Amino acid sequence: MFHHLMNRFTVFVIGLSTDAPDRRGERREERPDRGDVPGWVLITLMTAGLVVALWALAGEAFTSMFQDAMNKVRGAG
Repeated sequence: MFHHLMNRFTVFVIGLSTDAPDRRGERREERPDRGDVPGWVLITLMTAGLVVALWALAGEAFTSMFQDAMNKVRGAG
């Protein structure tokens, strides 16, 4: 199931960044109001993916680090 969803997502993203015809059959170069996926969209998606991956791998370590830092701040005051 997950593999199928990732394949559909990959095809969707690649379709956004190519000059394939859109749903109305017009090519992207014929429509100046359409363009590639903006860089900030790709950066946002990649950043979100990295956060999810890191949280899945090291969520407990991040939580304990945060708790230790908060305890030190509370103890200093």
